[in-house]
Amino acid sequence: MNNNHRTRPKAAMGGRMAGMMAGDKAKDFKGTLRQFLQYMGKYKISVVIVLIFAVCSTVFMIVGPKILGNATTILAEGIVGVYTGTGDGIDFGAIAEILLFLLGLYIVSAFFSFMQGLIMTHVSVRLTYQLRKDISEKFNRLPLKYYDKTTNGEILSRVTNDIDTLSQSLNQSITQIITSVTQLIGILVMMISISWQMTLIALGILPVSMLLVVMVVRRSQKQFTAQQKYLGNVNGHIEEMYGGHQVMKAFCGEEKSVRQFEELNDKLYASAWKSQFLSGVMMPLMTFVTNLGYVAVCVLGGYFAANGVITVGDIQAFIQYVRQFTQPITQVANITNILQQTAAAAERVFEFLNEEEEVPEAEPALTVNTTGEPDTEMNVSISGSVQFAHVRFGYSDDKIVIHDFSVNVAPGSKIAIVGPTGAGKTTLIKLLMRFYDVQDGAVLVDGYDIRDFRRKDLRSLFGMVLQDTWLYSGSIRDNIRYGRPDATDEEILRAAEAAQVDSFVRTLPDGYDMILNEETGNISQGQKQLITIARAILADPKVLILDEATSSVDTRTEVLIQKAMDHLMEGRTSFVIAHRLSTIVNADRILVLNEGDIVEQGSHKELMAKNGFYANLYNSQFEV
Repeated sequence: MNNNHRTRPKAAMGGRMAGMMAGDKAKDFKGTLRQFLQYMGKYKISVVIVLIFAVCSTVFMIVGPKILGNATTILAEGIVGVYTGTGDGIDFGAIAEILLFLLGLYIVSAFFSFMQGLIMTHVSVRLTYQLRKDISEKFNRLPLKYYDKTTNGEILSRVTNDIDTLSQSLNQSITQIITSVTQLIGILVMMISISWQMTLIALGILPVSMLLVVMVVRRSQKQFTAQQKYLGNVNGHIEEMYGGHQVMKAFCGEEKSVRQFEELNDKLYASAWKSQFLSGVMMPLMTFVTNLGYVAVCVLGGYFAANGVITVGDIQAFIQYVRQFTQPITQVANITNILQQTAAAAERVFEFLNEEEEVPEAEPALTVNTTGEPDTEMNVSISGSVQFAHVRFGYSDDKIVIHDFSVNVAPGSKIAIVGPTGAGKTTLIKLLMRFYDVQDGAVLVDGYDIRDFRRKDLRSLFGMVLQDTWLYSGSIRDNIRYGRPDATDEEILRAAEAAQVDSFVRTLPDGYDMILNEETGNISQGQKQLITIARAILADPKVLILDEATSSVDTRTEVLIQKAMDHLMEGRTSFVIAHRLSTIVNADRILVLNEGDIVEQGSHKELMAKNGFYANLYNSQFEV
């Protein structure tokens, strides 16, 4: 075998873990927005087109009042000419030409507005799709420890609520910002062209408006962030209660559950009420300020018209511009609130996407030879020997579970792992399956470091039957076939017979085609365990892992299962974790763990003869 793939120095192991921890990034509100804009980089051409269309649409709308003012001026001059006898009357032809031209402008403006809305909708939908796709792919790259510390509801909240918030606000907010800024600039130019004095009066409302916006935004920003956080907490609690409602009812936890929900819901209510109130108060405040400015403009405009400084049409146009001038300011203020909620949701989404991932796969990686052809340097056959070489591991740096664990397991051996709760039994299995990476030392299969395999190839070597059964909503046949998707119905039947599944399946209404419900509550816990055992038998693995595999079956069924397991373990390396020590008395070797170290090892007879730690454990199960 290639020695390059054997145990690595401890310094190399430390370097590996150091590289994993380097992926953490600091949370930053402004940085989140910047990252979101960078995420939209692939759609920059579409966004530029939207920008151009939005500007064109807005410009055509802006010049409308000025052109309409010309028609008003012609109408006013014609009426004055009729009454004074100094003119030829109202020039309806000129007014008609102006109105037709104005209609054309509005049609073109509507076209640009429709096109920019259509393109922006496509961008927002594609971006939302990409975010969901990236999150879905991220699930498979996250280490198991992330799921150990994060509730399912919290994760689902980021995939559903936060992504929906981004999707709903993105389409309207981006185009609204472009339109509002263009309107603000364009209207300001048109107002100055009519009367700079009246423009100064109108601009006098800006400092007051901006001050109000800043005051409200500063207070509402924290509330929108808190709202998204507590919404995730409420979803997490509800998901857990529905998922474990049987346990909750069995232990009379209804009152505690309701009380906890009310506490979380009260926090959500408080943050949502404050954020929505601050968001809602923006419009009345802005309306009040803009009305004051509107009154001042009307007074000054009337004075200028009386003195012949500007025409009647210009007054009408300017008053329309003043009304329109306040709209983009109000819209920007409202969008600011929406953007805060969007940024809060985006922060949570990117926080998930930036989570530390599993150590990358080895390149080039070893592959498992399943064809029976001669081995090559990178394609090797596995017989099933396992070696733990000075393994050191902890779920956190300050809580080491396994200190210095070493053991060699020959192919085809039946190894039992026993010890008190918390001794590190299940942790060893997680390291063997590479759900976690060791902090020092190495785990090897046939002399190859398991980190030199792709995880998919490595885990194909193992068959697992855990204490906690895992089945999904589907037929019993498909649940068994999950062990080997290409298995035939005949192979599934043989595996089911070996695992004592066939005898009870034939009594069910639809047999192997019976659909298990979402919580697989329509069969017993023992039957679930039998199905998972059948799945492991079907997989036909090189190494078998049994973690209290018979803990949920009755005594009679346990005897039958034990016979099936003995047959299954013939010629295979097997690791059996057991609390009922009577089930592993025929193991080739028993590893006795305590606080992460092997304190004793040997056969059952040898360990009982020592009358030590194992003997005390074994005898204690018969004490009353």
